[in-house]
Amino acid sequence: MGVLLYEEGIAGKWLAMLKEVAPKITRVAIVANPKTTPFDYFLQTAKGPAASLAIDIVPMPVETAADIERSLQAFAGKPNGGLVLPPDSTNILHRDVLIALAAKHGLPSVYGYRSFTEAGGLMSYSTDVPQQNRLVASLIDRILRGTAPADLPVETPTKYETAINITAAKALGLEIPSVLLARADDVIE
Repeated sequence: MGVLLYEEGIAGKWLAMLKEVAPKITRVAIVANPKTTPFDYFLQTAKGPAASLAIDIVPMPVETAADIERSLQAFAGKPNGGLVLPPDSTNILHRDVLIALAAKHGLPSVYGYRSFTEAGGLMSYSTDVPQQNRLVASLIDRILRGTAPADLPVETPTKYETAINITAAKALGLEIPSVLLARADDVIE
């Protein structure tokens, strides 16, 4: 029994969004803490889509703000880079640092949490948290009514949301394609 926060294809979606807004991207760093997120899972699920998009995946394990600063500065030293920041508590803790460094180094980024886009990040593609909470409540209700937890399914997300920050796009010199804007659930000006 349980509720997953994402499904296997989400890494491919993040990469496709980056390529859509910045077609020249050839390198994408996946930034997360292996101790607080399934880092290897995200790397593995990104490999197939990355190859079809002509993107090299660069693992960027980080734990501290100093790790983040050092790693992003080194990564930004080469052209045509972008960032994927999957759901991770370390990324949440250092959200403002990550957003500021991505902007400073001109790195288009897609985040696993909408709050990053609201705080100035370029774009996010994430699960619809209220829907996930309703799924959890439904499972708890079933347990309280007598269903054994072992008899309940593992629920996967069925609704995702895309948020795009137009101000961040302009600062990066990017024009968001109208097709992507039309698909967005929220466009932040």
